[in-house]
Amino acid sequence: MKRTLLAATILLVAMQTFAQTDTTKNSSSDTIQVGNFIIVKKPKKNVTVTVSVGNNKDIDASENAGKKKRKNVSTNWWIVDLGFTNFKESTNYSNAQAGGYLKTLNAAAGPVTENSMKLNTGKSSNVNLWLFIQKLNVSKHVLNLKYGLGLEMYNFRYNKNISYRKDPNPFVFNDTVSFSKNKLYVGYLTVPLMVNINATPNKKNGFSISAGVSAGYLVGSRNKQVSDARGKVKYKGDFDLQPFRLAAVAEVGLGPVRLFGSYSLNKLHNDGTRLELYPHAVGIRFSN
Repeated sequence: MKRTLLAATILLVAMQTFAQTDTTKNSSSDTIQVGNFIIVKKPKKNVTVTVSVGNNKDIDASENAGKKKRKNVSTNWWIVDLGFTNFKESTNYSNAQAGGYLKTLNAAAGPVTENSMKLNTGKSSNVNLWLFIQKLNVSKHVLNLKYGLGLEMYNFRYNKNISYRKDPNPFVFNDTVSFSKNKLYVGYLTVPLMVNINATPNKKNGFSISAGVSAGYLVGSRNKQVSDARGKVKYKGDFDLQPFRLAAVAEVGLGPVRLFGSYSLNKLHNDGTRLELYPHAVGIRFSN
């Protein structure tokens, strides 16, 4: 009887002790503190580690997890532009014909006029190949500078039989041969410099706009002609073209689509030619 009473007393004390210590059964989380580290385990969620440093300042490791610091300089390699080109015509042809650059070699062909310089706009192209374009962060990745290096290539496709020659001095004349293809190629090694505003810096494909200037140096020019009478021929030379080109340039990005534009601030030809042709171009830029 004494043993039974003793056993009952021990069982009652154990149940009361269990009831007092089982207070975490309905708790929504388990917390373990090891030194300055507090580990909070939530049901069906990731473990959150809180580090206590110095005067009770806590750093939540989960807040910084997966964040990547943005670079202040980003580089795009091998960008390609495809566009169309044309001239702004400001030539006084009565004055230009009085000089020695525009010649009349055949009375039937007539003198060089504004009509002689008309382009086939659907086939006059501007293709640019940029080795690189870099973007430098100036303020919060919203205001940036963009600069690069590349080759600008213009193909001015003429409707008429205008011809460029250098014998020994450059000159232009109306030919008597009918050409199926007649174009002037001009290439520049170019450095652009633009101010860029990125309205959505946290989006990969947001809205951005850039504007500035570019400086180019003439690296090649030729007049390519195709006809039944002469076949395919190329005449190379500088043809009294301006050795340097200064242009206003712009770029607009909306999502993955980028558009570009350029307008020459100086003339295509040297002052001595008395021709005043200002090339401009618009097109699509393929860039990552």
